[in-house]
Amino acid sequence: MRGNGSETQVHRRADDRVEITTDAGERVWAAAPVIVSASRATDIPACYTEWFFRRLQRGYAVRRNPFNNTRVPVSFARTRVVVFWSKNPRPLLPRLGELEERAIHSLLHYTLNDYVAEGFEPNLPPLEERIDTFRACAERLGRDRVIWRFDPLLLTDRLDVGELLHRIGRLGDRLSGYTSKLVFSFADIRNYRRVAANLDRTAVRWREFTPAEAGEFAAGVHELNRRWGLDLATCGEPADLSRYGIAHNRCIDDSLLVRLFPGDRVLMEHLGAAPGTLFGPAAEPPHRKDPGQRPACGCCPSRDIGGYGTCPHGCLYCYANPSPEQGRAAYLRLVGNPDSESLG
Repeated sequence: MRGNGSETQVHRRADDRVEITTDAGERVWAAAPVIVSASRATDIPACYTEWFFRRLQRGYAVRRNPFNNTRVPVSFARTRVVVFWSKNPRPLLPRLGELEERAIHSLLHYTLNDYVAEGFEPNLPPLEERIDTFRACAERLGRDRVIWRFDPLLLTDRLDVGELLHRIGRLGDRLSGYTSKLVFSFADIRNYRRVAANLDRTAVRWREFTPAEAGEFAAGVHELNRRWGLDLATCGEPADLSRYGIAHNRCIDDSLLVRLFPGDRVLMEHLGAAPGTLFGPAAEPPHRKDPGQRPACGCCPSRDIGGYGTCPHGCLYCYANPSPEQGRAAYLRLVGNPDSESLG
């Protein structure tokens, strides 16, 4: 498989699946996505970089379906883009060249919040270190390929809209020039009973945003953005905030991929866009929504390779971990088995 350097032997089928040989020597059919998400379910760059590159070398990973626990093999045979999601991508930085050697592009969604006083993110590096890492990622990849997420926005009896705007303002001033986009969402706690339970165990007096408070925040971040000139967007939010210059985001964005990588003919063909030329960029592709995501999600289709309940960060608002204790236990088990086919 010349495109990504994998050692796994493959045979193509017309439905964009490939036949692979597993670590156990079995021949199975695997999904062969052009776009891989790594990952909405856990922090692969911070915790499982070594695992990711070992699986890339083997040519495939296995994702466990969280609804029925079935095994879903995912081949890297056709992969052209990996979209990373992280709160601490420092371990990924020195290994980005390995992706480039395989002609695989990368994007990074970097969640950089300031909940230090509240202790909502107990196992992350200090804020100053995370800011330095953000800047290093942007210097390595370019500002358009590192997307800042302040996500989710949380309110408590001591943390109001004004304080959130103050903290975002301080961060935005530090990150200005190192990113082109800010993405945020309003915490949706009541729909996730385990999240509410994790917060309640700490005696945090949390509350949901009211429509008026959401509008107040939108107006405030719009005003702050006069200093930064970023694209502003919400993730998975049905509310229309366009009057504040805030769009509905596509976190895995086909239009952005076309703009960034117009010369990649395989990717352009997959997205339905005409490849770029020396005389102009690729044409805007027809948007296809990922049917596996929430109704308000604008992402184009991809395959995720992460596993729920495997992140040790212990963030109290996290919907992907049943509990901080479970995430830590899974992490300790998995880092001791870096050759595992799957996270989960």
